[in-house]
Amino acid sequence: MRVSVIGGSSVPPDTAAVAEELGTELADRGHAVVCGGLGGVMEAVCRGARRAGSTGGDRGGGTAVETIGILPTDRRADANPHVTTPIATGLGHARNALVVMNGDAAIAVNGGPGTLSEIGLALAHGRAVAGLDTHDVAGVEAVDSPGAAVDYVEAAAETSAGP
Repeated sequence: MRVSVIGGSSVPPDTAAVAEELGTELADRGHAVVCGGLGGVMEAVCRGARRAGSTGGDRGGGTAVETIGILPTDRRADANPHVTTPIATGLGHARNALVVMNGDAAIAVNGGPGTLSEIGLALAHGRAVAGLDTHDVAGVEAVDSPGAAVDYVEAAAETSAGP
């Protein structure tokens, strides 16, 4: 499954640590990460996913983990160093729709107005959204840990898959 991780581009160390732990959890469970490709939550989640994928994590078996960065700029080189697939868009904040549309579910970590727009877009497109210390919005499942966030999006994806 691809999981869109959304959050602030400039975050304090404790938020970055949560995002990195989330990346590790996603990779350990074999999920690809989709994000905005820059710094803050985006860089931390990719760093955690890549580290877990390179060491095998709990369930990763050392398989390379894909981290997709959908960039607001027109330069792939602007991606953080942990993005394996940078996608340059030149769209600025309009790229937020592409971030959520390329995931099967979304997890929001903290964040400001850009994150709020991504939450709205994810919900409008029927994506399950888990939230870690983020906006209090109807439809977002507030969770207290990265593991609980991944549990929620996995269960929601399983439920929506149908027969």
